Amino acid sequence: MLTHAALCVYLTDVLLSKGGASSTLSRMLGQRVRQFGEKLVRRRPLEPRNESEIPTPHLNSFSLVVFGVNRTLRVGVYILAGSVAVYVAGPGIIVSLVVAGLFALLSGFYFAEFGARVPCCGSVYLFSYVTMGQLYAFITGWTLILHFVLATAYLTRAWSYTFDSLIGNHISQKLEGTFSEHMPSFLAPYPDFVALALVLLMAGLLILGVHDSALVSKVSTGVNVLLLSFMILSGFIKGDLHNWQLTEQDYKLAASGSNDTSSLGPLGSGGFVPFGFEGILRGAAMPFYSYFGLNAIITTGRETPNPQRSIPWSIGIIISICFLAYSGVSAALTLMVPYYQMHPYSPLPQAFHHVGWAPAGYFVAVVILCALFYSLLLVKLSMSRLICAMAEDGLLFRGLGKIYARRGTPIVAILVSATLSGITALLFEIFRVVELMSVGALFVYFLVTFSVLVLRYQPDQSFSKKEKVEEEIEMEPIVEGNPSPSVPEAGTSNPLKSLWDPVSTIPTLKSGQIVYGCAFLLVLLLTILSLLLALWPSQVFSGDPGFTAGAVLLLLLIAGITAIIWRQPQNPSPLPFRVPALPVLPVLSIFVNVYLMMQMYSVTWAQFGIWNIVGLATYFEYGIRHSLELKRDPQPPTFTSQTQDEHTLGAESS
Repeated sequence: MLTHAALCVYLTDVLLSKGGASSTLSRMLGQRVRQFGEKLVRRRPLEPRNESEIPTPHLNSFSLVVFGVNRTLRVGVYILAGSVAVYVAGPGIIVSLVVAGLFALLSGFYFAEFGARVPCCGSVYLFSYVTMGQLYAFITGWTLILHFVLATAYLTRAWSYTFDSLIGNHISQKLEGTFSEHMPSFLAPYPDFVALALVLLMAGLLILGVHDSALVSKVSTGVNVLLLSFMILSGFIKGDLHNWQLTEQDYKLAASGSNDTSSLGPLGSGGFVPFGFEGILRGAAMPFYSYFGLNAIITTGRETPNPQRSIPWSIGIIISICFLAYSGVSAALTLMVPYYQMHPYSPLPQAFHHVGWAPAGYFVAVVILCALFYSLLLVKLSMSRLICAMAEDGLLFRGLGKIYARRGTPIVAILVSATLSGITALLFEIFRVVELMSVGALFVYFLVTFSVLVLRYQPDQSFSKKEKVEEEIEMEPIVEGNPSPSVPEAGTSNPLKSLWDPVSTIPTLKSGQIVYGCAFLLVLLLTILSLLLALWPSQVFSGDPGFTAGAVLLLLLIAGITAIIWRQPQNPSPLPFRVPALPVLPVLSIFVNVYLMMQMYSVTWAQFGIWNIVGLATYFEYGIRHSLELKRDPQPPTFTSQTQDEHTLGAESS
């Protein structure tokens, strides 16, 4: 216990050193915050590759287009066309697909530049980790996992509905009404045990080592083309143009001739666009996920002799082919059957039964079952590989990435993904699953577009592990030497002037930070504008003083911030492909992306928010502490001699 005199001396010393200790503690706190921020943006270095590991060009543009069509053209959208036409867009689904196709074309170009920045093959998750940092990569990977889980549930549900229609709807009739009518709207009318069994069957096949092959891929492409051709031709033969001009009288006749009026969908206002402009936009947002296979073109395009020309041209051709296919099938469906009489989840077989071609309906159902099974295999393979990659990097639990030597398969990752997908397929309503899946796909496209916007204005990045080590060695004497006053970057004397008139003609650290800040502010303003237009469109366009003035003010702020980004120097480093018209085109794409996401219901956003909260909790509780990057760079940050003395003093004072 201290004596009275010793206590007085101690208190005097504390009071005399109060200013110095407070300064030291604040410096330590700032240093901790900086170290925490550095962990969030820590980029993954690439291992240097030998020349023998670099793929030699062996593909031409035609082969790239065939590969892209096979990866992008999925039969699942034909199932979705029924529900979108019945509840959302009517025959106007064709216009919705035009909007989705144009936006997917722009998004494909962003994928092309994003992948061109990284000199290796990989996924969007890997590219995000290498260029944008750890937290950005985790958010991207976590969203992709959600997309794959929902895609699995959606495909198995679609397979179950198609199989049920093939056997006379006995399963749905037996299980209908299992759940109470007062259950939440996102739950299905009955538990789909067929979908659950299919998820478990696929998981078992993957554990046994089943994988994709070139022969199966070619057969699947041929099946898709056969189904498309037959469906479109049937629409021209048995279609009726009157089904694009339906009226209330037609709806009453259909209701009077039906034993079950509840099976009819809503009429809307009639005509070609019965649900108006809002239905067109919601109809464009929902099937947007069907173009998600474009990211496979990024890495495959590197194997062509001229990627700068092959990748953008191939993306444009692939989008055009998929649009023609999707719109052709949708046109055939809406011509053959009035949109309010379509079966929401088994439209193609039912359409042939409606026009009196029952044998063709059974044939189409069998073809769809085979095509859906192959699509499900690809989705499950992609999901297990992504989970393994994130587990190997330490961002997810490392046990998920464990490979069992006997089969060479990640059993834990497969079982966990099958559990999530199985529960979703068993309980969730397929329409809500598609909405949530579309939000995830649009969010990934937003992340890629944002990355392209900010990376174009950043200084050169070194992706190789060897280059990063050399940079640290070169900088080490500067960091550890005697402290000297830092030389301010050119133009820092007048920060406002540097926003519009940067001194340097090449990107610097300061100009890159300006673009980062402006880009985040743009996203915030575009989100507010999208909410305004989505929730109160009539007030904005009718001239309401408050809403119209708010929208105009937001547009002026967005234009001003875009101009500031435009004035910053771009990185002149050559790339295989560069998106034109920066920053205007990315800003426009981000706005359309966010606006399409705002078309979804609030329940869908609540589910998406819960998923991301769970993901961020996982990252900050586990991933940030077990990241492989911490083991790759275990050295603690170095301090100058003055900082080390202050750090010691602060520790003793505390």
